[in-house]
Amino acid sequence: MGIIPRRTHASSTDHAPEPTDRSTKRPRRRRRVLRILAIVALVVVGLGLVSTAANLLLERQERASIAPYGERVEIAGGALNVYRSGSSGPPLVLLSGLGTAAPALDFAPLIRELGDFNVIVVEGFGYGYSDLSASERTNKNISTELHEVLGKLNFTQPYVLAGHSIAGFYMLDYANRYPAEVSAVIGIDPTVSTAKDGPVELPLEGAGWVRMLSVTGVVRAVVAVAPALVEPDGDAFTADERERMRLMLSWNLGNQAVADETSRISNNAADLRGVTYPDALPVLAFVSGAGSPGEPAKAEALENLLKNVKRHEIVPLAGGHYLHWTQAKPMAEAIRKFLGSGQAGG
Repeated sequence: MGIIPRRTHASSTDHAPEPTDRSTKRPRRRRRVLRILAIVALVVVGLGLVSTAANLLLERQERASIAPYGERVEIAGGALNVYRSGSSGPPLVLLSGLGTAAPALDFAPLIRELGDFNVIVVEGFGYGYSDLSASERTNKNISTELHEVLGKLNFTQPYVLAGHSIAGFYMLDYANRYPAEVSAVIGIDPTVSTAKDGPVELPLEGAGWVRMLSVTGVVRAVVAVAPALVEPDGDAFTADERERMRLMLSWNLGNQAVADETSRISNNAADLRGVTYPDALPVLAFVSGAGSPGEPAKAEALENLLKNVKRHEIVPLAGGHYLHWTQAKPMAEAIRKFLGSGQAGG
C-alpha cells in the first residue's frame, strides 16, 4: 500500500506580499515637506535680519558722515526741514512732488537758475530731512503746516508759491486758505483734481510693504546694482547731488507720512472739487511733453481750472514729468517774464 504524502497547508501569510501602509507614508512625506519649508523660511528670515541689520548700520554711518542741508523748524506736529538759497530778491517757496526723497536736491537745477530770487524749499513730513511720521496728510493739515513754518521763519510776504506735481493740490488749497500771503502761483506739471466721486476708504493695509523694501536693504541693493533706475534725467546735477539723492531714497522710501499722503490722493482731490484760484491771483503753469499725445489733455484740464483767473499762462515744455531736471533755464526765464517787476512781492 502506497504512502499517501501528508498535505500541508501553507500559512495564509507565507506567500502574501508585504503590506503597504500608505496611511503611514503620507504623513511622513508631509512632515518632510514641512521641515524643508520651515528650514527655507528660517533661512529667508535669517537673511532678512542680517540684511536689515547691515542696512541700518550703513544708514547710520551715512547719516553721520554726511552733513544735513537746511535747518529743521519745530512746529505743532513735529519738525520740518527747510532749505534757503539767497536772502534778497523776490521770495519764492518751492514744494515737491509726491514721494520725492530729497526735495532741496531735486530742485537744485532750478534753484541755481533762480539765483536772483530768495528761494526756500519746504520739505513736508516724510520728505528730505523732515520727520518721517505725521498726522493725516490732508490738504488742510499740509497747508496749515506750511503756513506755520513760513510764519516761524518770518519769510517775506506775499511770496510766490511754486510746486511740482501733487503740490498742485496743496497750492490750490493754500491760496484759498491764506490768500493774502500769496502773490502768484507757479505749477510744474501740477496735478489737477478731476474727482467726480465722494471720499473713498483709505487703503493703508499694504503701505508697510514698500517701507519694508527700504528697511531690509532691498532698495539699497537695487540702486547699487542699477543706479540708472533712480537717476535724474539730464546733466544739471553734480555727482554729489546724485549720490545723496540715491542714499536718501534708500532712507526715506515708503515712510509713514508719504504712505498716508498717497492713500489720501482721492480724498484730497474730492475736497478740491469746484475750488478755483482767486480771480486776481496770477498763475503760471508748465506742462510736460510738449507735442506729445497727452499734452493737450493736461493743458485743457489746467485751462478749465484757471478759466476764472484773469492773468494766467500755460507753457508746454519738452521733457518728462520732472521738468525742472532738464528745463530749469527756460523755466526760470519764463518765471521772470511772467512775474515781471514787483509781481513776486519783493
